[in-house]
Amino acid sequence: MNNAQLNELKQRYVASGAASPATAFADRAENAEIWDADGNRFIDFAGGIGVLNIGHRHPKVVEAVKAQLDRVMHTCQTVMPYEGYVKVAEKLSQVTPVRGHAKVMLANSGAEALENAVKVARAATGKNNVICFDGGYHGRTFMTMAMNGKVAPYSTDFGSMPGNVFRAPFPVPYHGVSEDEALRGLKMTLKTDANPKDTAAIVLEPVLGEGGFYPAPPSFLKAIREICDEHGILMIIDEVQSGFGRTGKLFAIEHSGVEPDIMTMAKSMADGMPISAVVGTDKVMDASGGNSLGGTYTGSPVSCAATLAVLEVFEQENILEKSQALGDKLAARFATWQRDFACIDNARNMGAMAAFDVVADKSAHSPDAELTAALCKKAREKGLILLSCGMYGNTIRFLMPVTIEDAILEEGLDIIETCLKELAGQQSAATA
Repeated sequence: MNNAQLNELKQRYVASGAASPATAFADRAENAEIWDADGNRFIDFAGGIGVLNIGHRHPKVVEAVKAQLDRVMHTCQTVMPYEGYVKVAEKLSQVTPVRGHAKVMLANSGAEALENAVKVARAATGKNNVICFDGGYHGRTFMTMAMNGKVAPYSTDFGSMPGNVFRAPFPVPYHGVSEDEALRGLKMTLKTDANPKDTAAIVLEPVLGEGGFYPAPPSFLKAIREICDEHGILMIIDEVQSGFGRTGKLFAIEHSGVEPDIMTMAKSMADGMPISAVVGTDKVMDASGGNSLGGTYTGSPVSCAATLAVLEVFEQENILEKSQALGDKLAARFATWQRDFACIDNARNMGAMAAFDVVADKSAHSPDAELTAALCKKAREKGLILLSCGMYGNTIRFLMPVTIEDAILEEGLDIIETCLKELAGQQSAATA
């Protein structure tokens, strides 16, 4: 079927809240390229929203999945376990920087991982409250919608959210929130809303994902660790988007040296197969009763095979070094654009987790969400998939595969530069 036929079916049968606004349908993909149902080629700077750090259809992952399909597809690991689940748990316990000996539970999505992390934290502490941060994003289930630090579009239409979730500021000096102010806000939350004796966990992303790709300063993360230790609160780090090599280390928290009590991960964990994990200190993870954690599909054999293949690829193909090198290339190009274009500001990156802001006025740091949307639209028309994010909808984020070929990377960056020149020309004409 072609794009037009598929769009007709989408409009007729797919719920509007779940339907993509894109009109091109993926037909096949390879590393950093996608071809649609009409045969048009796209360069992929989105990576399935950070799922494809080692590219579409990495050969070793495809091989592992095919081999697993010939053996076992599903048993439900609580009914009859299998090697893949325990091998993934072993590997993750070895590479995840939580305090002490780590234990693991597997789930299907980032949101499920966060839901289970909160369950574990409540079981381990006997407390209920959870503190999250402005701009944070943790999922689309009810508990995680309550935890998100941004309302639209995630929870706008869905009524009351679960209680016992409280908010604190995230440090983004560019938008007027210093690290000291963020810490003061967190301490005030603990005084005015979330009594420490009733607070199970503080949950945050080491680099905001949907909130705009702003890294938490290492000193801020260390201060939160100290606050948690002082009050018997568990520190939960959400690495769903920042994990598996995006920042030049396997996990972004490693840049700070801080060891959390619990970490969540998903997205690039299995290069496109659905799986997530909660990894935590053994006493914490063992706090709930038997059969209290799990689900029908959690840690499926096929997804476990993909995860083990991904971890092998990281060991064998220098993915972390490639991530850092990619980040350096993006930073260099961003610096040029920030110099040459009045609308580009606040370029930043941690490894290949890179972004810049689109603004109406650099001196005022005023967001321009309309121009951001126009840039993404124009890029798509020229064959480049580009994503925006941020509290103000004006951040362009980069999530292309770390394994992207240099020529394709440059082709994609050239498309952005062409779009910026065209949009700048249109703005000049409009104000003339």
